[in-house]
Amino acid sequence: MVFSSILFLLYFLPVFLLVYVLLPKSAKNGWALIVSILFYAWGAPNFLYVVLGTSLLDFYLVNALYKTTNQRNKKIWLSISLSLNLGLLAYFKYANFFIENVNSVLASIGINQLAWTQVALPIGISFFTFQTLTYAIEVYRNEHPPFDRPTHYLLYKLIFPHAIAGPIIRFKSVAAQVVDRKETPDDRLLGLFRFAIGLAKKVLIANVLAKQADLYMGGELSALSFDEAWLGILAYTFQIYFDFSGYSDMAIGLARMMGFRFPENFDSPYTAQSITEFWRRWHITLGAFMRDFLYIPLGGNRVRQKWRLYFNLWLVFLISGLWHGASWNFVLWGAFHGIFLILDRLFLLKLLERIGKVPAAFFTFFIVAMAWVLFRIENWNDALNFYKQLIDYKDFKFIESNNSFIFIFLIAIFFSLFGRSKIGSKAAAFLIAQNPVVSLSNAVLITLSIILLLFFSIVFLSASDLNPFIYYRF
Repeated sequence: MVFSSILFLLYFLPVFLLVYVLLPKSAKNGWALIVSILFYAWGAPNFLYVVLGTSLLDFYLVNALYKTTNQRNKKIWLSISLSLNLGLLAYFKYANFFIENVNSVLASIGINQLAWTQVALPIGISFFTFQTLTYAIEVYRNEHPPFDRPTHYLLYKLIFPHAIAGPIIRFKSVAAQVVDRKETPDDRLLGLFRFAIGLAKKVLIANVLAKQADLYMGGELSALSFDEAWLGILAYTFQIYFDFSGYSDMAIGLARMMGFRFPENFDSPYTAQSITEFWRRWHITLGAFMRDFLYIPLGGNRVRQKWRLYFNLWLVFLISGLWHGASWNFVLWGAFHGIFLILDRLFLLKLLERIGKVPAAFFTFFIVAMAWVLFRIENWNDALNFYKQLIDYKDFKFIESNNSFIFIFLIAIFFSLFGRSKIGSKAAAFLIAQNPVVSLSNAVLITLSIILLLFFSIVFLSASDLNPFIYYRF
């Protein structure tokens, strides 16, 4: 079940919210957990027992870690917890990839290939694995005590707004909210508004752009013209932003209606003036996780040798690419970004400062778009063919795009920049404020906006095929 479906919007969500609001505070967590389990079971019933079983096991492992006073034993319990969760991720997400590559090598040297049955990928495993890692590590570091109840841990891990595709929630930032939280009428209103904005991003913008991206990046790539290739990659560049940021908005909005405050995940990334800045604005929770749990433990900026600093940066983004998917194109995508982060450190940041903000932003956008080619196209030869079409300006067809696509494309550009304007910044600050005061006039305006956004989104959904979120498969 996806957020941008008629089933979720007209049946699942209204029933959940109605019961949640009417229940006493003591029963809200129980209802949220039951619904979250049903939500996950709807999409992956065969894996529910794996998720629940390993979650309960991990809960008791981390509690044993917390209770022991012997540092050596703490490390043993931590190692068992990390091995359990990373082992599950490795098996379900990377076993097929590993065996396929081993068999390719064996076939090339004339040795019989390994027999193997394909392993299905549990929905959301990349995201909820990170939830378990932050839980164990932050308890080990004494940053926060563990939950007393297994139901609290299950809710933290499986709560349906973020269980499938994030944002990645740090245990210490949400632990107190799981146990005790308040949701005010203003929170419910602003949460629903945030959800409606995210739904509109997905349905009214990303899905329209997806048709053009699929048309020009999903067929015979060597037959594309110069302008078709550019139209395809620009459509995909904005599609993935509005698709993923739309999901994040919906998740943050749903959580806020329940009294949770999830971290922001995007901050106008296509206005960034360097790749370094881009990664401070794109998938912010992933960047923070990689920094705190991988880059800093590797030495961070404290290493003495420059080569090691650059290698650590590159390695972190290589792993980040592999986290997105068990395929070489994701590895290349991560390595590509890692190289430009190194170039930023070497000379590129100074150069971009000299050429000015606007040229620097255009250059960064160009680099990001070129990297999306690797992200979107799995086969390396196909990606090379696509790159060739991007520079073969002689093959220009002057294609005619439909007016609806052109209109939505311009809307996408506008809202990609809007967040950095004064009005956009004020609107964003109001939406994410911890304790906002919503005046009557603002409440009326927000309510009307919600009605319009939901109405048009549902109308578009009713007339279109299901288009799941890109990050659902990660």
